Amino acid sequence: MKVVHINTTDTGGGAAIAAHRLHLALLEKGIKSKMIVANKRTDELNIELAREGNIERHIYSKIRSLKEKIILYKYRNRKNKIIFSTGRYGIDISKHPSVLEADVIHLHWINSNYISLKVLRKLAKLEKKMVWTLHDSWAFTGGCHVRYGCTNYMNKCGNCLMLDSNKKNDLSRKIFNEKIKVYRSFKDLTIITPSNWLGNEVKKSYLLKKYPLKIIPNILDDRIFKPLDKEYSRYILNLDSNKNKKYILFGAISATETPYKGWEYLKKALEILKKEKRLIQNIELLVFGASYSKDIENLPFKTRFMGKIHDEYTLSLLYNAADVFVGPSLEEAFGQTFNEAIFCGTPAVGFENTGVEDIIEHKKNGYLAKYKNSKDLADGVLYCLNNLKNVKLKNERLKRNNILKEIINVYKN
Repeated sequence: MKVVHINTTDTGGGAAIAAHRLHLALLEKGIKSKMIVANKRTDELNIELAREGNIERHIYSKIRSLKEKIILYKYRNRKNKIIFSTGRYGIDISKHPSVLEADVIHLHWINSNYISLKVLRKLAKLEKKMVWTLHDSWAFTGGCHVRYGCTNYMNKCGNCLMLDSNKKNDLSRKIFNEKIKVYRSFKDLTIITPSNWLGNEVKKSYLLKKYPLKIIPNILDDRIFKPLDKEYSRYILNLDSNKNKKYILFGAISATETPYKGWEYLKKALEILKKEKRLIQNIELLVFGASYSKDIENLPFKTRFMGKIHDEYTLSLLYNAADVFVGPSLEEAFGQTFNEAIFCGTPAVGFENTGVEDIIEHKKNGYLAKYKNSKDLADGVLYCLNNLKNVKLKNERLKRNNILKEIINVYKN
């Protein structure tokens, strides 16, 4: 069996990490797997560029980006920092040798002007088995990736909240109608969502509810993400090995700039924790994904920036060094960081009504806080610090071999 994964990049961002991990796992299983990406950041043999050369990198890609900006300029009052993709521009990979020889085309995150709707139609006409793992909501909306509670995707979009539009036939409606036409071309398409939460959204969507749907978690290598000695992990990372020290870990990639990351709720939760006088001297915040942020620097506890983590072994050490991981995201398609933390034996705290509900077992390996409730988020951190350590993953569906079996079964059927 030959599988080709289509993702905008091979590393960087949750979707790229998930697609890359699956690709590597399939190779280990003896399946001929390749990735085709717009931007290649590794030197791996089985990862290929959709279009090679400096002309693509320095000219064509910039032209596509400029065209996209021109379309969106009409909606210049739209919400800042919220990604919106038109699907109008991309690279034609329909004649790429690895696509033509593949038995299965597995789509992942295809935006940033990589795979256009026009190219999607061409891929569909190849009449190959197609699988699409959704890492956000774009596939079933009129352009937005994160919906912030908007339900217009159930009925052809329009009056787009993200575009700050009050017109029924706006850009989101036009893109939605384009998707209707393109999706009709798919003869054999299976949708995968990594969580029940996102799967339920797909079932309610106008665009994708008729296609076969499988709920299959993102894969994780438990040979890397596993419990290690906490004192040793702290020693390697040059952290305080004092047993009274409590480290709260969180990621901060665009966290303070992107509303759905829930930064405001975490900030309030930490202010609440500050009132726990006995914790002030013992708590320290560990931040990864950023080297510095003025917003984070002003938090009420001592903060240590761990920078961007570029390898999984160091990331595993970081989870093992922490006493609790907290992620306040309001829309989480799966929650890889939560999964990574719990695989390492570190309890995790996140909001309910998101994809992390499939990962966190409330008060067993973490804490599911009430949605958008900073007080409960703080209570969750306290609960984990006082009651949970060396937690275990109990959901068998999150185990690597079980996920592989499910994925391969989708490919074959």
